[in-house]
Amino acid sequence: MPEIIFATGNRGKLREASEILGEGFVLSTPADAGITEDIPETGETLDENSLQKAMYIYERTGRDCFADDTGLEVDALGGAPGVYTARYAGPSKDFGRNMDKVLSELSALEKAAPEGVAVSRRARFRSVVTLILGGRAHRFEGVMEGTIARSKSGNGGFGYDPIFIPDEYPGLTAADITEDQKNEISHRGKALRAMAAFLNEIEV
Repeated sequence: MPEIIFATGNRGKLREASEILGEGFVLSTPADAGITEDIPETGETLDENSLQKAMYIYERTGRDCFADDTGLEVDALGGAPGVYTARYAGPSKDFGRNMDKVLSELSALEKAAPEGVAVSRRARFRSVVTLILGGRAHRFEGVMEGTIARSKSGNGGFGYDPIFIPDEYPGLTAADITEDQKNEISHRGKALRAMAAFLNEIEV
């Protein structure tokens, strides 16, 4: 059974990827391979970060691996947080503070808007997955469209899920729906399913 290193220490992301890839693959983490340091993310785009993280693992292990980089793009914030999604409110990667910052910035824009002018709360999650297989890089992308809620809701998911309302579930945040429901529509789920289809097609 093929083993692939997923360049993440996030157990939620690891569980999501395992469920999507299915029983035909065994996923391990960088820590399982003895890599315990933070993996660099110094790129200016999701593509650059995704490739950088995957190459970091491959160069140190020589093993097949993949990495993702995900950004929340809020239209009214000019596409922010974007590549800074995980550390929008600072280097601590505190998603509670990150969500508070997004909600606060949208609220400030709405208060400053002329009377009768609505501020768009449209947003999307975009994931870029880079798979390094036999030394060659392959890219996959997934997008989940939606809007930013006015307050946090739900106990599931992770990251910005409590303030993101997917188009497929009006009135519910990504933290309100089940993991299976989220996996079917999520940005990362779409990218990982594309990667799984590729892996199954070439019969790794």
